[in-house]
Amino acid sequence: MTWEGGCDGQDRDRRRRRHRGLAAAQALTQTGWQVTLLEQAPEFGPVGAGITLAPNAVRALDQIGLGEQLRARGMAHGAAGLRTASGRWLLRTSVEELEQRFGVPAFALHRADLHRMLADAVPAASLRIGHRVTSASDDRDQATVAWQGPGGPGTASADLVVAADGVHSRLRAGLFPEHPGPAYAGYVTWRGLVPAQAAPALRPAPAVTETWGRGKRFGIVPLAGGQVYWWYATASLPEGAHADDHLADLGARHRGWHAPIPQLLQAIPLPALLRHDIYHLDTPLPRYVSGGGRVVLLGDAAHALTPDLRQGARLALEDAVTLAASANRQADVPAALAAYDQARRARTQRLVRVSAQFGRIAQWQGPLAARLRDACRPHPGRRLPARQRRDPVVEPARSPGTRPTGTPDGDTRQAASLAPTAPVVPASGAPKLRRQTRPARTTTRTVATPAGWKRSTAQSNLIARCGRRVWHGYA
Repeated sequence: MTWEGGCDGQDRDRRRRRHRGLAAAQALTQTGWQVTLLEQAPEFGPVGAGITLAPNAVRALDQIGLGEQLRARGMAHGAAGLRTASGRWLLRTSVEELEQRFGVPAFALHRADLHRMLADAVPAASLRIGHRVTSASDDRDQATVAWQGPGGPGTASADLVVAADGVHSRLRAGLFPEHPGPAYAGYVTWRGLVPAQAAPALRPAPAVTETWGRGKRFGIVPLAGGQVYWWYATASLPEGAHADDHLADLGARHRGWHAPIPQLLQAIPLPALLRHDIYHLDTPLPRYVSGGGRVVLLGDAAHALTPDLRQGARLALEDAVTLAASANRQADVPAALAAYDQARRARTQRLVRVSAQFGRIAQWQGPLAARLRDACRPHPGRRLPARQRRDPVVEPARSPGTRPTGTPDGDTRQAASLAPTAPVVPASGAPKLRRQTRPARTTTRTVATPAGWKRSTAQSNLIARCGRRVWHGYA
């Protein structure tokens, strides 16, 4: 039996952890676990605006049997772009390029649709609303959770406790009391959803786009049914600042930006405006599993990252599939959770660092720094640098002649095709085997810089690295 812990936090944290807990419940149910889901909210209704799911998340939903529903409810994406506030294109990609590299496109849909997909897949009898989890403890034999429910306090024992309770996780704080907790990332986001009846007149580009200004950004995602989700408007501000800002304030902040950004800000209904300070786990956890080996952290509770790479929900879906696969392979729960921790911690903590770094660069405010940042991208229309997919669990079947290769940080990469290497026979006639090696990977990068610049090696590396960050965040 497994129990999913839900606890308190901000609104954004609550809607995100619901998806994580539901995904883990569905993945574990598929492998034969009896699951009980504890949710602190008095109602388990859908919340939030829109969400984009990159190929790694699409493959994860395929794994837990929800791929067809995603394709029916979502809008396939792959085209993406990066622009300046004036509308000049810094970067463009195509749907064909995304599918060629990853096998599936990305999808965008309303969070309510994702919520319904996941909630409908989990048996209703396993859900207990109004239960606020207060603590979790364990030993080698069992785990125990304590909660406050409608009928008062209660406890229950289980073989496994999955803590999917968000960036402000109460259970994480109990398991790791010395950890400093989430850190403020230095900026605020606003989100909104433009209804279908107002969207046609705006004519947004049929692609996911992000626009960079000085200390500000704005992202646009078309959704199925004609809706348009602007997935964040950011501003570098102190924590808690501008909590009472309205649409007029956002409109003034983005005055003069390219269409349809001002029009989108005017078209959104006022109650649909969402504002959040951004937090992340700047200090990595030493592990994602409790000392007794029966309580495990998942999603933002384990590796909360900034939204700059749009990988929060995607990594949590990977977590859910990896956890279910580990628990299915090994009957011993502590051993299964140790395998989960080894498979997930290096990859997710690396992306936490990358996302925070990219966010700091994207939020640069100074005019010279912003010009340098805008130059850090491949030339528009050219292919971005190829990379190997770092997806250790959810990946398509390998072609003949390829094999998985372990990496020092715990990931598994798709190996290049290897031709058999014949033994080298020296003159003496004694066979001497030569170790097989992968062919060296070469990458050609095309970059553009302002006229007159002489690029040093460090500048070239920065340009290439920024270009990869943009692509990796979307794909």
